[in-house]
Amino acid sequence: MSGDFEFLDYSVSGAVARITLDRPKVLNAFNAGLRRELLAAARRAGDDRDIRIVVLAGNGASFCAGADLAEGIAASVTEQIENEYKPFLMEIAESSKLWIAAVQGSAAGIGGALAMACDFLVMEEDAQIYMAFAAIGLIPDGGAGWQLQNALGPRHALQAIVEGRKIKGPECLTLGLANKVVAKGEAANAAMQWAVELARGAPLAQAAAKRAQREMRGKSLGEAISIEAHLQQALTESEDFRNGVAAFFAKQKPEFSGR
Repeated sequence: MSGDFEFLDYSVSGAVARITLDRPKVLNAFNAGLRRELLAAARRAGDDRDIRIVVLAGNGASFCAGADLAEGIAASVTEQIENEYKPFLMEIAESSKLWIAAVQGSAAGIGGALAMACDFLVMEEDAQIYMAFAAIGLIPDGGAGWQLQNALGPRHALQAIVEGRKIKGPECLTLGLANKVVAKGEAANAAMQWAVELARGAPLAQAAAKRAQREMRGKSLGEAISIEAHLQQALTESEDFRNGVAAFFAKQKPEFSGR
């Protein structure tokens, strides 16, 4: 464990931050402490100008088993989701940094929502996103249903939800839920290697691309063109753009500063 955290590990390597959920005895299930700490860690990475990419992983056999049912059910589930889960999920989704989830074992329940909230998923071949809610008489929360609908369409999303499906890595890749599938035991290393590669890119353009994808959902083609035009204007005024153009004509690799 590191720094101020008890239930997760936070480390930095160059321009990459790695956040590792660290409750392996309960498959990294969320208790109140982990919920608080994940929000704090996400904000730390977001506020650090030197961090460009964040890798989110889980220690032990699984990525995250969802909510720790041993804590009991909150008096107000609505308030718990809104006040304890939604903040860190939105911190990830709305971050200017790119997030990569490294999934081994199972991303179950709201653990699946957490993985899907990241921009990219690297999954081991036997890993799974598990819609565990049906088994205990619930529906997906944490935005998992929204994520599934956008990836699979409403019919297949509903099927996955009501059947309580366990979607394995190769199928997640086929369906568009995962970006890469790797051998067992390799997700975290593969995610870190990819993060290092992505960190060499232009951070302002990466942030704008992420924002554009978010804002274009549900919009018309014309609206999408306008969103891109607005974001492109700011990028053409950046130092990164000038350096990139200069490197292009000099036939050199550009170095981006995020300015």
